[in-house]
Amino acid sequence: MNKKNLEFFKKHLTERLDELLSHADSTVTVMTQSKDRFADPTDRASHEAGRNFELRIRDREHKLIKKIKKALDRIENKTFGICDTCEEAISIERLKARPVTGQCIDCKKKEENFENALGI
Repeated sequence: MNKKNLEFFKKHLTERLDELLSHADSTVTVMTQSKDRFADPTDRASHEAGRNFELRIRDREHKLIKKIKKALDRIENKTFGICDTCEEAISIERLKARPVTGQCIDCKKKEENFENALGI
């Protein structure tokens, strides 16, 4: 992969990481400062459902943060864009669609087919 593409992905991943970390910080701040009291149990249930939804989103974002950090490490280690399974180059199109991927499309399809066959 050429230097221009590596710089593009590094910039893109770093910006996305900063955005996700900002969301995480604001969620922690809001949830720790919130001292809501509800007279109506329905209002409380609605609030709790919204809060649980927010936490699920943040959990998914936390997992994405880990993947972004791994991708940035691969850029630094000069292994970004190389499939973890077959060690062939991952297409630029795939990396643009999913920059945190560690597998080429063929290996990912094989893995998914295997998981489907096992019922995972």
